[in-house]
Amino acid sequence: MEFPGHFNYWIVIVMMMAGFYVVISQGNLVKKVVGLNIFQVSVFVFYISMGKVDGGTAPIIHPDWTTYTNPVPSVLILTAIVVGVATTALALALVVRIRRAFGTIEDDEIEAQEEAQS
Repeated sequence: MEFPGHFNYWIVIVMMMAGFYVVISQGNLVKKVVGLNIFQVSVFVFYISMGKVDGGTAPIIHPDWTTYTNPVPSVLILTAIVVGVATTALALALVVRIRRAFGTIEDDEIEAQEEAQS
């Protein structure tokens, strides 16, 4: 079986939709954070795929090499990964605080408690 061209873009679409589905379909806050991470990784793969040049090498000057790959997308993704890890840690810390405050991490149960209090 042959895959259609731009296989990596199809993977990006599948990962993006899977992450989006998890975010909108799940009531568990931890599962929502995982869905956001899947979505985020799909954006990373998309951005790196766009920066790849066929036959390109690292941008090191050499007399035999004429085609170079742009290093900026990879550097930006490294920065985005660090930011993503930090935001994931913050989100999970907030989930822990929500669990302590409400006794649950299910969003419908939290909303029910909020309505009961008001």
